[in-house]
Amino acid sequence: MPTESARDWGVRWRLFVSEAVGTAALVLGGLSIVIVMSGAGSPMPGIVPNERLRTALTAFLFGCVGAGIALSRVGRESGAHINPAVTMGFWLWRKLDARVAVGYVVAQMLGAGVGALPLLAWGAMGRSVVFGATIPGVGYSTAAVVMGEAVTTFGLVTTLSICLVFRRLRPYTPFAIAVLYAVMVPLESHISGTSTNPARTFGPALISGRWDGWWIYWVGPMVGMLAAVLVCSRLAKRIEVAKLYHFESDRRRLFHRMAGTR
Repeated sequence: MPTESARDWGVRWRLFVSEAVGTAALVLGGLSIVIVMSGAGSPMPGIVPNERLRTALTAFLFGCVGAGIALSRVGRESGAHINPAVTMGFWLWRKLDARVAVGYVVAQMLGAGVGALPLLAWGAMGRSVVFGATIPGVGYSTAAVVMGEAVTTFGLVTTLSICLVFRRLRPYTPFAIAVLYAVMVPLESHISGTSTNPARTFGPALISGRWDGWWIYWVGPMVGMLAAVLVCSRLAKRIEVAKLYHFESDRRRLFHRMAGTR
């Protein structure tokens, strides 16, 4: 008979696979939307000529891809963090143990790389927007770009913590993130591209070869996440599990045990 620890690790591997699949879906689906909405040869710039409106719509649809992943079986299994900054936030709030957090981040990066490869099929349309890569804006200092990523990631993690703490808001968490991106991206994307997610940046950088200031998309989100963790530390004590949806679905109650509940 398998031991208690072996059964736990069997569950953990399911979580890691789900995170990889979810992040691959985010990169493939979300960045395909970016390419269709802004790529050379696409009809969308003609249909929605206002660039700011088109950017907001793109960001909302990108967020809807993430929401769909959270609502899916992937979200049921792993919680659909699909973002190293979110995972590290849950770890610092003591909702995940260190080994699971590391496994999630590795899975997210692998998933981002796999999910980016099919984007090459977009050809010239994809290349015209660097397959959705996040690149520092022209004329902005490195400090400004880092700050842009820090501020937007702060907004992301803070919004997550508020939604997850209050029971009436909790069911709407995935949709709140889609609305948040629709607001943030038009305001900030000209500075850093509004990644807020190192895995989302890694995928298109891998296939395009554009690694411009890639370290920024680790440092900025992690600084923003740390600030949000500190500001929301009291609130976060009331977060039950490290999930964005399907809060009661928990194989072997692993999430609840990691969060210190029984």
